[in-house]
Amino acid sequence: MRQSPANRILLLLKTDGPQRAASIGDALGISSEAARQQLTKLAGDGLVAPLAEPGAGRGRPGQLWHLTPAGNQTFPDGHAELTATLLSTVVKTLGSNALDTIIAAREAETMKRYREEVSASDLALRVSQLAAVRTREGYMADSWMEEDGSFMLVENHCPICAAASACAGFCRSEIETFRNVLGANVERSEHILLGARRCAYRISPL
Repeated sequence: MRQSPANRILLLLKTDGPQRAASIGDALGISSEAARQQLTKLAGDGLVAPLAEPGAGRGRPGQLWHLTPAGNQTFPDGHAELTATLLSTVVKTLGSNALDTIIAAREAETMKRYREEVSASDLALRVSQLAAVRTREGYMADSWMEEDGSFMLVENHCPICAAASACAGFCRSEIETFRNVLGANVERSEHILLGARRCAYRISPL
């Protein structure tokens, strides 16, 4: 189904970060003025907001449009409230050790499944395969090679953000899973839970 211009703008801001109206228009194949009209409507709904472009010179400052918290919430959240409540209940009734057991079981199951789908002999292909798997799971992932030969894996959305916010163990588990499945060094360089707009991982051979 063809997405509306408004939904395409929300997706663009989610995946590529803050954008100027002209850049949004170019990406969508519409005029800058049409893009501004859509942005104004989205701003009226509280989904986007403008920021002064950093480093702008004299005169009228440029504007970068970004998603508001409400705009971010238009993307799947993996039943955030229910998830957070269940995790809290587990800790209160069964203790933190029970939650650690749940996380360990999830990690083992995830690692088994990922190893079946991330099986290329070349690290570059394994990173690409992992990005594809994570995208199917709702993380809106992408990957590429850096100039120094390392790789970047970025996730523009976290469908389990509520769970990760309630228990940092989920984030620790995921990065260990990446390291084991890729057979590589993996370091997180950006983290949604620390205020970044995405999670990003730098990957290099062992």
